[in-house]
Amino acid sequence: MSKAVLRKPRGTKIAGGAGMRDKRFVAEHRGGPLKKQQHRLLAIWAAACAERVVGFCVDRDVGAAPLHAITVARAWARGEVPVGDCQKAALEAHGAARTTSDAAAKAAARAAAHAVATAHFADHSLGAVLYALKAIEATGGSVKSEQDWQERKVPKSVRELVVTAIERRAGMKSSKRTRATAGNTRSSGKRRASKRKVVRRSR
Repeated sequence: MSKAVLRKPRGTKIAGGAGMRDKRFVAEHRGGPLKKQQHRLLAIWAAACAERVVGFCVDRDVGAAPLHAITVARAWARGEVPVGDCQKAALEAHGAARTTSDAAAKAAARAAAHAVATAHFADHSLGAVLYALKAIEATGGSVKSEQDWQERKVPKSVRELVVTAIERRAGMKSSKRTRATAGNTRSSGKRRASKRKVVRRSR
């Protein structure tokens, strides 16, 4: 399977966030197909990706919450802390993100928050890696190099899940943009037609 689907389209900004829920990320204990070990591997991968950029938070004096979130995420993956601790850590990291106007630090804090929130819902792992890329982009760093690193670190047992999930998300965003463009085109056409009617009446 090609790695190209993890690339963002040229000329577009990287979007973070969890987006629409992918049912394949629902954990077994919730009645879904995701095995516990796969869930933990996603959390470890997300934490590793977020850790790569969390230094931006330290540099911008955002506080310790983002780094703490990564520590808690890894502790959960080892079975040492409950999901409730992860939810609390995620809220604190998101709170840290709101304290800064620096784009890189904000995205890095969001990445950490999504990494630890992976314990609650596994698809937050995608938000973690995408916000990490957004942080790199905000500093003018090499997004391609970071994507290459992320791809190399995707655990084998969840690789297909991750790749197809990002592919689906990219497809949904493309469809939304297409619908929005079509809607704007129709609106512009209606405005032009309305103006022509006004001109005719005034003659």
